[in-house]
Amino acid sequence: MQLKDKKAIVTGGASGFGEGIARRFAAEGAHVMVADINLKAAQTLAADIGGCACQVDVSQNDQVLAMTKAALSELGSIDILVNNAGVTHMPALMEEVSEEDFDRVLAVNAKSVFLTARHIVPLMKENGSGAILNIASTAGVSPRPRLNWYNASKGWMITATKTMAVELAGNAIRVNAINPVAGETPLLASFLGGDTPENRQRFLSTIPMGRFSTPRDIAALAVFLCSDEAGLITGQAIEIDGGRTI
Repeated sequence: MQLKDKKAIVTGGASGFGEGIARRFAAEGAHVMVADINLKAAQTLAADIGGCACQVDVSQNDQVLAMTKAALSELGSIDILVNNAGVTHMPALMEEVSEEDFDRVLAVNAKSVFLTARHIVPLMKENGSGAILNIASTAGVSPRPRLNWYNASKGWMITATKTMAVELAGNAIRVNAINPVAGETPLLASFLGGDTPENRQRFLSTIPMGRFSTPRDIAALAVFLCSDEAGLITGQAIEIDGGRTI
């Protein structure tokens, strides 16, 4: 029960890494708000783990504000924020990615971190503590061709994690990131340019340990980084990648 009675928001929490984190947080004693653009999926998961659900598009200021208010109403306070919601564009040459796709990737992967900080950091400052976890990617550390603007958005998130950590350390608010390698999530097909045996094998050949990441892998580290056991850890972006970025 490493997170006993902690109040947590997990964005993009209804599937993939977010679902794994939400489930593990609840198992560790946290009260979890599953925040997702898919309300039905969020409600289903929340009912299963004894949490609450909220529909949110994390790229929209008014919706992030509404999510924050709902969390205060449902949970009473916010101890932990997991910025997990993310999207990508299909693999393409950088100059061929549409402006619409570029705007969407940067809005969901980058602007969302600004918006959640805008509304939730002041509450954590009032409480005198807090833990923020950003789910970035190995793409921000070791970029791959044809995912250029996704790579850039995750590099932005890693830098944001470090600068947030420096600024908020004096408020006892810790900010860390996890950099997963591609995982068994709904985004996998987009990363691979199609989920085929050939594409899987091509990507797996770049991972020394020979497998994709899983929600369970990410959740295990997320619990530790958001727990009091990690009380002196801040500004870190830790790879879970089977050795890919060595």
